[in-house]
Amino acid sequence: MTLTDAQKPQWDRIDTVLLDLDGTLLDLAFDNYLWLECIPAAYAAAQGITPEAARADLVPRFRRWEGQLEWYCIDHWSRELGLDVARIHHEERGRMGWLPGAEGFLLRLQEKGKRRVLVTNAHPETLRIKNGQTNVTRYFDAVFSSHTFRSPKETAVFWHGLKEVEPFDPERTLFVDDSLPVLRAARAAGIRWIYAVSATSSEEFPVIPSVAHL
Repeated sequence: MTLTDAQKPQWDRIDTVLLDLDGTLLDLAFDNYLWLECIPAAYAAAQGITPEAARADLVPRFRRWEGQLEWYCIDHWSRELGLDVARIHHEERGRMGWLPGAEGFLLRLQEKGKRRVLVTNAHPETLRIKNGQTNVTRYFDAVFSSHTFRSPKETAVFWHGLKEVEPFDPERTLFVDDSLPVLRAARAAGIRWIYAVSATSSEEFPVIPSVAHL
């Protein structure tokens, strides 16, 4: 996953860096643990069923909303499942953490004088809890949740809304994410420098092991 010379960012041609949160800067292991273990366990206890039965019930319900704003909305899932999803996030916050090299990368961007913008599908309350644990937003000049635009990053609506409040030049902007649908939407929005982190297998975009490799 070594970048070719043609794929490497030309920093003198980049003003703005847009970065995803989970799976790009913060370790996605927390979210996987929460949604694959904690939520099914809490749902099983609330419904008086086994964890296996809970997972069998939840998996198709999760898939139904995948890629839509509801997929990322803890208010939606609290109503849908009869659970306090925000409380579960708070209780498990000790598992939240940075991916290796991410903080150093953000500091290097600051030294280069680049505008750093966090763009995430995370619900504002989820972001608040994660920021309380990691203080991630201190490294950014601006922070945007897709919930502000009522549409996820997978859609053109999000990118149009973002441009209205954060007037970046797509030709002089770099973006990193771990979701192929999101990366494709960013490409459709005209962003010149797009990178997929290693969790994403792609022949469409340059793949990097982590943001530290930029």
